Amino acid sequence: MANLRDIRRRIKSVKSTSQITKAMQLVAAAKMKKAQNQALAGRDYADELNKVLANLKANVDEGAHPLLEKREGGKKLMLVISTDKGLCGGLNTNLLKKVRQESDENTHFVTVGRKLRTALAKTGETLIADWQISDPIKFSEARPIAKLLTDKFLSGEYDSVCVAFTNFVTTLRQDPWVTQILTIESDTLAEKRAYEGVGKNMIEETDQEGALASDYIFEPSPEGVLDTLLPLYINFQIYQMLVESVASEHSARMVAMKSATDNAEQMVKDLTLEYNKARQAAITSELLEITTAQKAME
Repeated sequence: MANLRDIRRRIKSVKSTSQITKAMQLVAAAKMKKAQNQALAGRDYADELNKVLANLKANVDEGAHPLLEKREGGKKLMLVISTDKGLCGGLNTNLLKKVRQESDENTHFVTVGRKLRTALAKTGETLIADWQISDPIKFSEARPIAKLLTDKFLSGEYDSVCVAFTNFVTTLRQDPWVTQILTIESDTLAEKRAYEGVGKNMIEETDQEGALASDYIFEPSPEGVLDTLLPLYINFQIYQMLVESVASEHSARMVAMKSATDNAEQMVKDLTLEYNKARQAAITSELLEITTAQKAME
């Protein structure tokens, strides 16, 4: 009977775990919808901002602004956007692999999220700063991050700035990305970018010439507009990448918890079947003992 007691305890334990994962799945699903809407809401604005900036750059010299300055050095600053909590599948692991592929000994890091901050610190990487963000994300939270990255670039400490984040594609798919935001390059402004318009309103290759040929009139001058638009562009890029990462996190956690709940329910079924077989075997054994004893007494 000890075996039966062990199986009952396992069934009870798995059922308790299933209740926890089911609750976490429902919480993640509620947060996921809000985060996905926030991520999708900014994509149209990002597309139009890219078009205006691409046309603006076509009307000014490459050296019209320090943020457009091309540098040949190899010192890189990378903003890594991960999660504070786990239980979201391979989201952070896949992003860390991408970071490893795109970084070298000349790369320093700014982190958002505890998971990859801890992973990078354990391997002895140089961490410049770490940020904590709320959920849902406010646009004002992206400004100090963007300012730090911009100031580090303008001071000459780093020759390029890039961002590693997880791009939300669908509820079942989230892709790790590393993209450069400084120096701002003309040929990347009007190209199709997944994190700025997955599935709708993307700038196709055939539309790039049209985007650059738009008839804009800049007041007071292209240089003056550029000086105002570039900081906004950097701020919004950081903000959009943050909301994409949060949408990816909640989507991945919802899927992971649903998978855990389904596995737990299947395990309960298997354990229940095993328990019934063991119980039937015990009953059969007891009946045999009774029958044998009865015949021995005859």
